[in-house]
Amino acid sequence: MSTTRIRHPYLDHPGPIPFAHRGGTADGLENTVLQFRRAVDVGYRYIETDVHTTRDGRLVAFHDATLDRVTDGAGRIGDLPWDDVRHARVAGREPVPLFEELLETFPEVRWNVDLKAEQATLPFLELLERADAWDRVCVGSFSEARVVRAQRLAGPRLATSYGTRGVLNLRLRSWGVPAALRRSAVAAQVPETQSGIQVVDSRFVRAAHARGLQVHVWTINDARSMHRLLDLGVDGIMTDHIDTLREVMEDRGVWV
Repeated sequence: MSTTRIRHPYLDHPGPIPFAHRGGTADGLENTVLQFRRAVDVGYRYIETDVHTTRDGRLVAFHDATLDRVTDGAGRIGDLPWDDVRHARVAGREPVPLFEELLETFPEVRWNVDLKAEQATLPFLELLERADAWDRVCVGSFSEARVVRAQRLAGPRLATSYGTRGVLNLRLRSWGVPAALRRSAVAAQVPETQSGIQVVDSRFVRAAHARGLQVHVWTINDARSMHRLLDLGVDGIMTDHIDTLREVMEDRGVWV
């Protein structure tokens, strides 16, 4: 269990946090209301998703920049009006949801949101303000600049994780190399390895905890790796295989 001080209400959870990555993608219905509901029904209260904006400014929960890979539609979401996107079906079955719909449909869920496009930032923050959902969302992105801009606009009420540059600097700090770190982040959300380089080890976890940061690792889909990371003291795991992570955490007595 993490010994770090809770720096934002979003992180107020007893024990390691289980995240359903895109709701759990193993069933091929990623980022759909049906899959999110399945995750909630088996006990998940933290769900990772992604946000894009349509041409007319609607915020959709969808990973790719285009509809082509997982739906029966086609085209770049940013170039399409919502009226076109809403007719696409994931795996030919399920509609693409609006993020606002998810906040309303799952009021007990906390969302880890990857802002996939710069133009999504302002509409996203405006939605959080309207919905008073600041305590229910943590924002991340590969782009450190995008996260920094969102944090600057929203202030401390918005929970954020490090982007790629912040993670790199934290890894350097864990090796004793001086590197600047953004103080406003509450978590480092990282892969276990990147390009063959080990990111998460005991030194990395200690360096994060020493700075009051939680460590959330993605995307971990096998029980052995889940156990190993929990043994290191990570504070959260994101998985496509939501049943496997639940079983691991139940075995360890940390499933809440």
